[in-house]
Amino acid sequence: MSEKVVVIYSGGMDSYTVLNKALKQGHEVYALSFNYGQRHVKELEVAKEVCDDLNVPHKIVDISAINQLLAGSSLTDDIEVPEGHYEEESMKSTIVPNRNMILLSLAVGYAVSLKANKVFYGAHSGDHAIYPDCRPEFVKKMDDVCRIANYDEVEIVCPYLNNSKIDILTDGLKMGLDYSQTWTCYNGREKACGKCGACQERLEAFELNQATDPLSYE
Repeated sequence: MSEKVVVIYSGGMDSYTVLNKALKQGHEVYALSFNYGQRHVKELEVAKEVCDDLNVPHKIVDISAINQLLAGSSLTDDIEVPEGHYEEESMKSTIVPNRNMILLSLAVGYAVSLKANKVFYGAHSGDHAIYPDCRPEFVKKMDDVCRIANYDEVEIVCPYLNNSKIDILTDGLKMGLDYSQTWTCYNGREKACGKCGACQERLEAFELNQATDPLSYE
């Protein structure tokens, strides 16, 4: 009998790979996406299309009301998205305060209601420099608390926690995944900008995998 799991699925490259990895491992996957007021809400449209195609149960939950509490991020406020490499100091403006702790808490609650015992999310080593809530020590502490927060133990699973986006793409390409079904750019325009940190990291991953990114860029 397959194991029920919840996958936090943004619609981006990393969570798309995690979603498919969980499916290929034989899990009964329930995808969970969040509208937290991000300017790149286009990623949610992509996520819905993918789940429809894969026949994966999918919920998109609107939690955008929390933005009256979580100010100061260029992803949710009227602040220009910085250009440049992901590890540059300016990219700290893309941090949404406490985002992953909030999303993981909601996903764990959903998992308990489903009687699922794992929540997957796509933190990876490329995030460690900028995002505190993607670092191994954060994941370990969240895993500890989520195992005792309910009568039913829930494990936090990050398959790529110690891998780079390059490694994630390598694994996804080996699985035969179609990355035209993902959205990475922090600007939610018709085409990807190619200049924000998210785009640059994505393009670097394709270049180092000697592969062509199927997305169109401005």
